[in-house]
Amino acid sequence: MRTTHRTPRTAATLASGTALIALLAATPSAATGLPAVTATTETAALYDDEAGGNSDADDPAVWRNAADPGRSLVVATAKEGGLRVYDLDAHLVQSLPAPHPPAEDDAPGRFNNVDLVSGLRTTSGRTDVAVVSDRGNDRLRIYRVDPSRPGGPLTDITDPAAAPVFSTDQTEINDQRTAYGLATWKNKATGRTYALVSQRERTRLALLELVPAAGGRVGYRKVRTLDLPSSFRLPDGTTWSPCAEPGELPQVEGMVVDPATGTLYAGQEDIGIWRLRADLTGRPVLVDKVKEYGVPGTYDEATEECTPGADPGYGGKHLAADVEGLTLFQQRDGGGFLLASSQGDNTFALYDREVREGNEYEGGFRIGAATRTLDSVEECDGAAVLNAPLGERYPRGLLVVQDGQETPEVPDGEGGTRTATGFKFVDLGAVVDATGM
Repeated sequence: MRTTHRTPRTAATLASGTALIALLAATPSAATGLPAVTATTETAALYDDEAGGNSDADDPAVWRNAADPGRSLVVATAKEGGLRVYDLDAHLVQSLPAPHPPAEDDAPGRFNNVDLVSGLRTTSGRTDVAVVSDRGNDRLRIYRVDPSRPGGPLTDITDPAAAPVFSTDQTEINDQRTAYGLATWKNKATGRTYALVSQRERTRLALLELVPAAGGRVGYRKVRTLDLPSSFRLPDGTTWSPCAEPGELPQVEGMVVDPATGTLYAGQEDIGIWRLRADLTGRPVLVDKVKEYGVPGTYDEATEECTPGADPGYGGKHLAADVEGLTLFQQRDGGGFLLASSQGDNTFALYDREVREGNEYEGGFRIGAATRTLDSVEECDGAAVLNAPLGERYPRGLLVVQDGQETPEVPDGEGGTRTATGFKFVDLGAVVDATGM
């Protein structure tokens, strides 16, 4: 059975500041040849069990408080555990539950990815919002951001009439081929605002326009869909698809839109990074492939694993599957970088933002351990970067990443350990200094 968090996968399964600021390691990591930085702080661990509310960290977004940047916020998904809001010290500000299932045997709400929109038009005026993909209910949920609101900055303003994104009824929703990855986009030419959403276990992407509804609420309407490839012609003339559980296609999760050009970057987990128009027209271009691209595999139903064949050598050099969180480092002069989580080898890859130069690979880094408890980052699912001053703590901006293996380990009372995840906060200045961005 496919799960979001896995141990790092191989070809077998495929187919500057104060003392608290993250510091560049003295030498590049011996394992990867890449420089290392450390986190400045981290959130309290989330536990994916009944005692922990089935909370599993996944995807963050950074909201900048223009009036008081030092009081900016991080909004993050916890899957069945709902939504979390943290301050810049990684302290919990607000926790919002995912919706209850419509009936006892139906899938519960499960928040997968989150992105932000500034100045969204509503019937109550313009407001900043957080947009969330609810995989459990196959819907988007929209939250107004108001840091002065008593009880917490987020308020659910989703139109109750919002329809499923990909499913036609509750039976299909329960199959969970539902809304998964998400990125928002404001079309500069028209002023319209959209969410781009991927479908779990499918290659489909949907473009949804966010639309005002009565009472200051927000709904959405589907504009069009696009299916990325699920099989690929290799240089030796054979056709290849990544090994997966029967019926599954290579899905997309990590996505981000470059607002300057309206370019969508989409991470197809077992394939690589695609570049395409955010309006889902035109021809997608594969910017980079995972190292395991082209490796054949045979699925074993007994073990739920794939047995690999020989590597034909058609893969890329910089990404180890899965390709996960994508985020954009924007520079004031129009330059910048696309950052991708290379989940399979616990590193982060950087690509030039410039499309005309083919989004060239520019290097990478890893996030190492600062202390025994402020540990390194493994199996990163989601990432968000904001290149803007955020008060005295992060004067050069902030990178927030999901950590798929939070430490120290906590016993589960049955001889094992609890599945623990969380979010690491990294001083962006340290990343810039380490990588030369």
